[in-house]
Amino acid sequence: MLCIDNIRRDPYFNLALEEYVLKNFTENIFMLWINNPAIIVGKNQNTLAEINADYIKEHNIPVVRRLSGGGAVFHDPGNINFTFIMPNTGDSFTNFKIYTKPIIDILAKLGIDAKLSGRNDLTINDQKFSGNAQYIYKNRILHHGTLLFSSDMSHLANALKVDTKKIESKGIKSIRSRVTNIESHLKENINIESFKDMIMNHVKEGYGGVGYTLTTEDIIQVEKMAKERYSTWEWNYGYSPQYNFSKERRFFGGNIETHLNVQNGLIQDCKIYGDFFSEKDISDIEKALVGNKHSELHVLDVLSQFDIDKYFANISLEDVLSVFY
Repeated sequence: MLCIDNIRRDPYFNLALEEYVLKNFTENIFMLWINNPAIIVGKNQNTLAEINADYIKEHNIPVVRRLSGGGAVFHDPGNINFTFIMPNTGDSFTNFKIYTKPIIDILAKLGIDAKLSGRNDLTINDQKFSGNAQYIYKNRILHHGTLLFSSDMSHLANALKVDTKKIESKGIKSIRSRVTNIESHLKENINIESFKDMIMNHVKEGYGGVGYTLTTEDIIQVEKMAKERYSTWEWNYGYSPQYNFSKERRFFGGNIETHLNVQNGLIQDCKIYGDFFSEKDISDIEKALVGNKHSELHVLDVLSQFDIDKYFANISLEDVLSVFY
């Protein structure tokens, strides 16, 4: 088994690295990695239905779609991610025990009774500290999981706090659970790097693993994949299933209510309602938005083509924009 201690913190690079290793290596792989703050959504999810868009914009938190299914998770420097890539024996998909046992064993050595709970979670005293997911490529399976060690729980809660009234989605929605940090259950003071080293050493000893350092060519290929796929709006937002979006806000100039039907990230239908005063016909803007990406940048580009005060009297362009995402 090749063991990769990935020191990169870029979530786009790290998600691309998983795919690169899965599709280009034949050896069994174990990898540990930590991301800067980011929201990682499951492959089959509607991104906007999983995130607090205003909060992640304010805190400049990237959103990245992964290959595997499952729910959205929050990563930050207090969370360790682990990845196994192994042969698919036919009974290993959704058999999370195989891949979570090393984590449970390490925690047992530290006096913590961790359990595999429900479908794909690891818990301590019925509180979740690890979510796990899997993806199959040809005859290989990728299993990865989170390990909340000392994460900022306020960031986690706020970044994933969604106004469910805004979006009616056909995507798979996350189920929120009570969460906890491993650190708070330790009987001795261990920092995250020491804990990460313990995991790596345990896997090396148990699986006969040897260290592997990414080559220059590896890094070039992963960076290319990160740029062309994992950092793109098309992958992270446009890949979302069809959804209906609605939002309502009141301003000094009146109330605005938007209703959008979005498919493959593109606005298919747009209706704008409200008690605002409009010198020109609001259908001009509705028609102009159809066919455009449902993203802040693209909606802004369309709205900027209009004399917005003629359509929404005494309401600023910035305020009008805020009702579309």
